Amino acid sequence: MTDCIFCKIVKGDIPSYKVYEDDYTFAFLDISQVSKGHTLVVPKTHSRDLLGTDSEVLTHVIKSVQKVAQMIDDTLQPDGINIVQNNRAFADQSVFHLHFHIMPRYENELDGFGYRWETHMEVFSQDEMAALAEQIKHA
Repeated sequence: MTDCIFCKIVKGDIPSYKVYEDDYTFAFLDISQVSKGHTLVVPKTHSRDLLGTDSEVLTHVIKSVQKVAQMIDDTLQPDGINIVQNNRAFADQSVFHLHFHIMPRYENELDGFGYRWETHMEVFSQDEMAALAEQIKHA
């Protein structure tokens, strides 16, 4: 895609801080570091999001995510690592080229990452949960 910033980075039209590359994927430091070592892994072929990505390409991408996360863990020795992938604008996808965020987390450092999980167990009855599971299973 000609106007995709990640496609331009993969092609070398826009400079980046590359940390890993293979035949299928490209990994580079996010220019907006949420935490030290925040890295993006993208497929070299354009794909809008996870749902529209060919399963073979996705297999290569997730293997690269694991490899790069291990490289970050070995090098930076964070206290934890978040791996995040967003789909569509409402879910905070801002660049519409499949990408995984690898964000090392450090116990004694404030960073810009702030996921907060709130459970809503009281909203759904067991019957509603069973019906929802069946609905998704049979999609």
